[in-house]
Parts: sequence; structure tokens; C-alpha cells
Amino acid sequence: MRIITGKYKGRSFEIPRSFKARPTTDFAKENLFNVLRGYMDLEGTTALDLFAGTGSITLEMLSRGCTKVISVEADRDHHRFITECLKKLGEENCTPLRTDVFRFLKACHIGFDIIFADPPYALPTLPTLPDIVTNNNALLNPNGVFILEHGRDYDFSSHPCFIEHRAYGSVNFSLFQRYLI
Repeated sequence: MRIITGKYKGRSFEIPRSFKARPTTDFAKENLFNVLRGYMDLEGTTALDLFAGTGSITLEMLSRGCTKVISVEADRDHHRFITECLKKLGEENCTPLRTDVFRFLKACHIGFDIIFADPPYALPTLPTLPDIVTNNNALLNPNGVFILEHGRDYDFSSHPCFIEHRAYGSVNFSLFQRYLI
């Protein structure tokens, strides 16, 4: 797993072979951050990484200037790996939490500029995530962006906060935004 750009550009971390989760591909990750740059400058933003897996997106957000990132991962080994990566970088602007994402979302009262979710594609509750995130006025800041990584079988284009869809091979991203009214 490699950090593409920013202050940690080029740093890489060896993912244990026992991990079921794999990081978002460099190609998809680079393109996603190029798209995101069209919506906001990451410098000084707050971010939430849900279903953080290997922490690839968390580390990329920190490298690109997010001042506060919360990384939520339920798996003990994955959480430990993320924590170790943060220690190796000496990064203190991230809080890695080991908890269930849906429990966290229900209890969270912090607003974020960017929320990224990469749930297991077969997760039965995956289609509920856009509503959970965009309907909670405390979760996604006005003009904030929610990015959902998902398989090609999902179409969120009719969601009222949907702004665009991008596909990079088998990786699909749907972007949502709550506008300042």
C-alpha cells in the first residue's frame, strides 16, 4: 500500500497477507482525489473514513492536508495495522476507532467536510449509507462531500444528494453533497 501524494508521498506499508481487505487501487485512489479536488481544497479539512480496512484512504487524506481524520474499522487486526501505520508516520491528527460503523454513525455528533465509506460490497445495509450520512445534519457539513465506494450493481443517481458517479475498473464511487441553503 502506497501513499500517492502530499507530505507522505511515496511512503509504503506492507499489508499482511492474512488481511481480507485490500486497499483501493492506486489508480482509483488517484482519480478519486483528483475529482474531490474539484469540490474542495483538502488542506485544513476534517474527514471521516468508514470501513477503513487497511487505512489507505485515511493515510492519503492526512498526507494531502486534512487536519483531523477519524478512521473507523471494526476488525481488530485492521485497526491495529492502521494504528501502527500512524505511529510509523508520527501522525497525531488521526483518531483510529475500533467499532461498528453503524453504531458510530448513530452516536456521532461531529461534522465532517469529507466522509469516505468503503463497505464490503456484499454488505446488505450498503444502500442505506447515503441516507444515513446525508440525513444526519450533524454528520456531513454543508457543502461537504460523501464518497461511497461500491460494486457496479448499485445505482444511486436518484438520491436527492447525488452529484456524480465515477468508475475505475471494478471500483465505483458515488459522490453526494449537502448544499449550504
